[in-house]
Amino acid sequence: MPASLVISAPASGVGKTTLTLALARAWRQRGLNVQCFKSGPDYIDPAFHAAATGRASVNVDSWAMDRGTIAHLVSRGVDADVVLAEGSMGLYDGVAARGVSGTGATADIAEMLGWPVVLVIDPSGQAQTAAAIAAGLRDYRAAVRLAGVVLNRVASPRHEELVRRALDDIGIAVFGALPRHAEISLPKRHLGLVQAEERAEIGKLIDEAARFVAEHVDLDAVLRSAALGSPQPAANGLNVAPPGQRIALARDAAFSFVYPHMLEAWRAAGAEISTFSPLADETPDASADVCWLPGGYPELHAGRLAANARFRSGLRAFAETRPVHGECGGYMVLGTSLTDADGVSHEMTGLLGLETSFAKRRMHLGYRLAELAAPMPGHQPGARLRGHEFHYSTIVAQPDAPLAVVHDAAGAVMAETGSRRGHATGTFFHLIAEDR
Repeated sequence: MPASLVISAPASGVGKTTLTLALARAWRQRGLNVQCFKSGPDYIDPAFHAAATGRASVNVDSWAMDRGTIAHLVSRGVDADVVLAEGSMGLYDGVAARGVSGTGATADIAEMLGWPVVLVIDPSGQAQTAAAIAAGLRDYRAAVRLAGVVLNRVASPRHEELVRRALDDIGIAVFGALPRHAEISLPKRHLGLVQAEERAEIGKLIDEAARFVAEHVDLDAVLRSAALGSPQPAANGLNVAPPGQRIALARDAAFSFVYPHMLEAWRAAGAEISTFSPLADETPDASADVCWLPGGYPELHAGRLAANARFRSGLRAFAETRPVHGECGGYMVLGTSLTDADGVSHEMTGLLGLETSFAKRRMHLGYRLAELAAPMPGHQPGARLRGHEFHYSTIVAQPDAPLAVVHDAAGAVMAETGSRRGHATGTFFHLIAEDR
């Protein structure tokens, strides 16, 4: 029976990912099979999890997924020795209005699955107050059980002792304390961590994190605090329909934001997936019946994409007879132009009239519920799709017909509707699941 834990924190940027990767690799080095999950809508962390464990990691999301779907996804850990679910933002952070099975908060997953929480606490600039924060998180929701804490970025032995004593006084276990260690810092960019596949030294970085954490954290005590139980498979599977039988999927450093559970659901439904690289000037598989361009970082590669005439003409030829869909970055590339951070406009594929700019940055972030006004690959008009939007690009022009009526998590109608023209469709939100 796997030992299961949730890794969370009071806020973002405290060290959840680093601790998750370090624990996973340290236990793997001890001969244990480790399965990771990511709570919430994140495309980058699961790839780091896979690098640390050698097993694919998937997202679980209480706002977009029902309990059966979440149970189905976590059942992949049935043969693991240790299961770790990395949270997003702070432990209780979610949206104001409840979704399918919760608000998207990490605490929803901890309560639903009965997995204890290990908190990463950064006591920088404080001492005993860190214990008050931990106590508040422990007591805020009775059904969420706190296993203990790991202190991160402690300033000195004296600082550590003050925090440890305060936590001990209120009965909260301290599994370890990590001094500052620049060698295990993960690089970031505007949408989060630099992707694992872009870091040739990722294995060495995770090894160093594992060594450092094993030196300062009682790994045995952390394991003893975990819940023991075997995840049970769920019969209903995933609420995701494949966009076609043979799917040409753009896949490279510019197009990498696709949820692993989506690809697994497509394959489980019998679909075949072939990948191609727009950055390498490749075109979709001619035998495919649909092309899918996921999100990523096209704004960082706009000049190269614009120069790849074979890719652009090949995609346009494909779209003359077959559907092409783009999500977020993929949507931008289906448009007419993309202006980069320096204000230079680059010609895109022109399958849609969309014009976007990364020079005029404004963060767009949040869950989305879309009701389709027209078909898109895999879904008919009237379908209700749950997804998430996160980007900094702005729309300069969007002349095409709307694809959907889109609401945020609170029910407010969004101005961004996606668009459609001919066989091309696109949205700024990433699909997570369909309401059924």
